[in-house]
Amino acid sequence: MIELEEKTLQSFLYKAIDEAISLRKQPLFSWTKKIDKVDLIDVFQAAKNTKKDRLFWTNSSNDFALVGVGCTHKVIGHEDRFEQLQKEWKNILQEAIIHDHFKEVGTGLVALGGMSFDPKREKSGLWAKYPTSQLTIPAYMVVKNNSNYYLTMNRYLTNKDNIEQIIHEVNTMEKILLTETEHHHSTQKVIAKKEIAPNTWKKTVQKAVDEIKQNRAKKIVLAREMRLKLNKDANIAGMLKKLINTQPNSYIFAFEQDDNCFLGATPERLVQVQGDKLLSTCLAGTAPRGKTKEEDATIARSLLFDQKNREEHDYVVQMIKQNIEKYCEAIDIPKEPVIYPLRNLQHLYTPVTAKLKPSYTVFDIIKKLHPTPALGGVPREKALAFIREEERLDRGWYGAPIGWLDSNKNSEFAVAIRSGLIQKDEVSLFAGCGVMRDSDPEMEYDETNVKFLPMLHIMEANDESY
Repeated sequence: MIELEEKTLQSFLYKAIDEAISLRKQPLFSWTKKIDKVDLIDVFQAAKNTKKDRLFWTNSSNDFALVGVGCTHKVIGHEDRFEQLQKEWKNILQEAIIHDHFKEVGTGLVALGGMSFDPKREKSGLWAKYPTSQLTIPAYMVVKNNSNYYLTMNRYLTNKDNIEQIIHEVNTMEKILLTETEHHHSTQKVIAKKEIAPNTWKKTVQKAVDEIKQNRAKKIVLAREMRLKLNKDANIAGMLKKLINTQPNSYIFAFEQDDNCFLGATPERLVQVQGDKLLSTCLAGTAPRGKTKEEDATIARSLLFDQKNREEHDYVVQMIKQNIEKYCEAIDIPKEPVIYPLRNLQHLYTPVTAKLKPSYTVFDIIKKLHPTPALGGVPREKALAFIREEERLDRGWYGAPIGWLDSNKNSEFAVAIRSGLIQKDEVSLFAGCGVMRDSDPEMEYDETNVKFLPMLHIMEANDESY
């Protein structure tokens, strides 16, 4: 990685081109500057005018957010995707020319993306636009980090580039993205709703129970799909705004691919790395929220002492602990879970902190953790074999790692639950549940209905303006 400290974009470009000539390469260069406060939903909406794919991410505390516009480079992985992603990202960083004297989380060169739940599963037409794994380095990116805001430009450079033309392009894009947009009231609504083979799904749940009772597995996670038809093409910015306002303690995300958008609000962090500090989350065991404070507290107490949910939660705790021990030291995991409240649901929650050993990266951790027992089952391979054979759904990126990483050794990936794939005016929503020995198909079906609510709410009550 070559770091340049030039004060202006023009001087930086001249220096970068000199480096490109001397290296006889066409390196990727990245330039970051500080900007005034902006609303990142406004930026996302304004980016629609560029006719380029958009990326959106906020963390669960809503003090960090990214908007990516366009694409300078895509890193694609297949079955050995973790090794491919890690190798190519390392090569990119080694050759990149980066101007970033801020060194904040999310500044410098950043890639955003995700991957499919199961690379061995045959892909359906529904997920045709989403590769087995993909990290996108956007052409432009706006970052919010607490009260600081940054604009980053990424592009490949050659000795034939016209510097004045590049500066003009940057200024034009900056004006488009950072000029306040005019808001329009949305009239989006759901005009048709269809559950995909619910009775067949319940029979599959019973098959999973039978499998567990025959000691072939301890837990199997099954997912299902609901399809919606809207009265017009989906208002993505409005839905993101609604998710931010209604789903606290959740990661809000959107990944556009042509005329598709994978969007959602997930409470489940897979892993966060800042330097050598690692955080993970055990989130398993679910109950609805109460209608009153008293009812809510009663449900929470029941969840904390419910044997099925505690057993389900403990599978995740033990799996994460066992799988990071090789890569981390100073692992700290509380002995008892607490309640993690969301708008429609509450979960059992146990945080995990550790120190990542120097020779390992976030890709090593993701490879070991995915899928956790909360999304796959226990034992992992037996549960996955059952899912491949019996679940009539291509999960695509649902239930899989999504997130970002930067050139300063920071990254964060969540598990893409509470989500949907939007294709203009058609939407596929996904929800799942953990099947255990004592599971009842009707109760598991009811649980998935509750898990559909966060996304259904923004589809059916999308009164945000954009």
